[in-house]
Amino acid sequence: MLSKLTAILQHAVEALAPSLPLQEDFVYHWKAITHYYIETTDDKAPVTDTNIPSHLEQMLDILVQEENERESGETGPCMEYLLHHKILETLYTLGKADCPPGMKQQVLAFYTKLLGRIRQPLLPHINVHRPVQKLIRLCGEVLATPTENEEIQFLCIVCAKLKQDPYLVNFFLENKLKAMTSRGSASVISEEVLKGQDSLTTDRGQSVQPEERSATARAEHTEKADDLPQQADDLSFSLDELNVTSSPEASAARPNHDYNLVNSLLNLTRSPDGRIAVKACEGLMLLVSLPEPAAARCLTESTCLCELLTDRLATLYKALPQSVDPLDIETVEAINWGLDSYNYKEDASAFPGKRALISFFSWFDYCDQLIKEAQKTAAVTMARAVRERFFVGVIEPQLMQTSEIGILTSTALLHRIVRQVTSDVLLQEMVYFLLGEHREPETLTDINRHPLRHRLIEHCDHISDEISIMTLRMFEHLLQKPNEHILYNLVLRNLEERNYMEYKPPCQEDKDIVENGQIAGAVDLEEDPLFTDLSPDNTLLNQEWLSASPPISPEHPRNDGKTEVHKIVNSFLCLVPDEAKSSYHVEGTGYDTYLRDAHRQFRDYCAICLRWEWPGSPRSLEKCNLEAPFFEGHFLKVLFDRMGRILDQPYDVNLQVTSVLSKLSLFPHPHIHEYLLDPYVNLASGCRSLFSVIVRVVGDLMVRIQRIPDFTPKLLLVRKRLLGLEPEGPIIDHMTLLEGVIVLEEFCKELAAIAFVKYHTSSTP
Repeated sequence: MLSKLTAILQHAVEALAPSLPLQEDFVYHWKAITHYYIETTDDKAPVTDTNIPSHLEQMLDILVQEENERESGETGPCMEYLLHHKILETLYTLGKADCPPGMKQQVLAFYTKLLGRIRQPLLPHINVHRPVQKLIRLCGEVLATPTENEEIQFLCIVCAKLKQDPYLVNFFLENKLKAMTSRGSASVISEEVLKGQDSLTTDRGQSVQPEERSATARAEHTEKADDLPQQADDLSFSLDELNVTSSPEASAARPNHDYNLVNSLLNLTRSPDGRIAVKACEGLMLLVSLPEPAAARCLTESTCLCELLTDRLATLYKALPQSVDPLDIETVEAINWGLDSYNYKEDASAFPGKRALISFFSWFDYCDQLIKEAQKTAAVTMARAVRERFFVGVIEPQLMQTSEIGILTSTALLHRIVRQVTSDVLLQEMVYFLLGEHREPETLTDINRHPLRHRLIEHCDHISDEISIMTLRMFEHLLQKPNEHILYNLVLRNLEERNYMEYKPPCQEDKDIVENGQIAGAVDLEEDPLFTDLSPDNTLLNQEWLSASPPISPEHPRNDGKTEVHKIVNSFLCLVPDEAKSSYHVEGTGYDTYLRDAHRQFRDYCAICLRWEWPGSPRSLEKCNLEAPFFEGHFLKVLFDRMGRILDQPYDVNLQVTSVLSKLSLFPHPHIHEYLLDPYVNLASGCRSLFSVIVRVVGDLMVRIQRIPDFTPKLLLVRKRLLGLEPEGPIIDHMTLLEGVIVLEEFCKELAAIAFVKYHTSSTP
């Protein structure tokens, strides 16, 4: 109460007194502060009971007024006085001693407002950046202090200034030996220091050059502290409980530089106040994006940033329940690292472990965004740290375990991680972790070369259907990621030599046949015993969609090295015999629905693959090593094996297997198209393709149909039940087989649509 009355009287006196020149007024307020320390006898009274906060505010107002009255970039006498008399150094000393109590808070606020409200560049001045550097060291020393809010506001305004002028970061890369000496010297407030302020004849506050760069040549408008996004939600559960310490190996090899701005922010990320932690994370996000190579190197080599990211990821992952329903992991709401506030009591869809899940995925999202925004070399270093310390150290043992519950939970978590990652650099490291870096063709003897890859592919054919489905879904989403190595490692490296083909040099008779509109070595469907049931209703030459096919012209001859699209489409559509078809009995299940989906998906896949510079046509057979033994690769082997058992597998497994194969077929690489979508390719002895696998399944189906009475009515009933058009009733015999036939029919229609869309797109000028 007394302090308020004193402040009111002070303002009244100043209002009645004649106005002084700004410099005299500024000096008056500063001397009023210094005289307090000379005259006071009670150093225990809080700073709020003194006039110090009022004087500091007046000094700041004067500096702002002075700048507004002068031309842009011109330094006025009040600012000259502040720089020349090292006022910021003195305030730092007072704040460090926290004398009177609460002074540290006032000093932090003064620094923050000064840097935020003054437009001219201040940090290049040695009498500004040196005390700022010292004050940074005081931030985050102790968590949950009354000054935490002021500390984070101060650090964030410094980060904003560095983001605006990245070269200034060189001022904050301190030499370790000097920093240790500075920290070791005691700061004592004495009357002599305060009395001698007016007679100091040291540095006049001129600009210096960080690493031989001119600081004055790059003055720009500063950013306001409050421009940083305000995210007031909890960053994760009790981050103060997640104590992160750097490993002895990491700390033993630090270069002779300190990056105290980063260190202070790292400390504050562990604040129990979620708002403080989020602001600290925002500050780090600004710092990692600075383009200065020296800062990026110091960031990753001289701080515990990599350890913070990876250790907290590991801690949060290990805090997850041992068993979580994969559906819960799948459906937990989209998570943004700064907006993960969660109230268990208000959540109608709460389940055990949801809070821990949200916290883990929130922090993973932060790591992903941090790496995405980071300077290139810093991003690579951080991503490798995540791979080595988290993926390899924590996730891999979980994926390699033998417990089915553990495998299912860890695979579901991996699937969510694959879906969530957006950083190209982190994605690259994750792909190398999952698949290895090998690019040479696979052989049966070395499929275990990368143990994790081998285990994951084997899980696609696991005895547990749940594990198989989850692993297949993970691969399906992995294939859709914009990384060329994924498809090359899993499929393309085994198709490069086209040694799945039996090459016969064309003779004159073959050339004559080609000229007559047929393909040499191609099998006419009407002569194939599997297709003797062809009828005019099964052919699609008269369908409207076919009118979109490019006309015959010199630029687009009907036979341009590709098998005629009409034959390919009909090959897939006529694979399933009439008695095994049921879609034409149900409205809305026609072939045209797949055409629309295939067109949209193929366009998306082309956009992903555009920068990979794939060839437009298959590699010339003369340049291929056709004598090398062909192996489709571990991934396709498991998929083909699964496809071959489609009549004996659960419906959900079949849906997932065919979904992965259709995604593979959509890729616009000529070898993939030829191997997966060309029924007329001359396969080498002992080789199989997707079409040949389906042909064998259809042959088995035609035999088994004869043994099931009322097969077609039962098949139609099962389809209607799957579509919800018929209520569930008595169990039907051979349900698995009937569901498999329905999936097979739909898959053949989907492959036909993909083949047509790819041909049409590639033929369009």
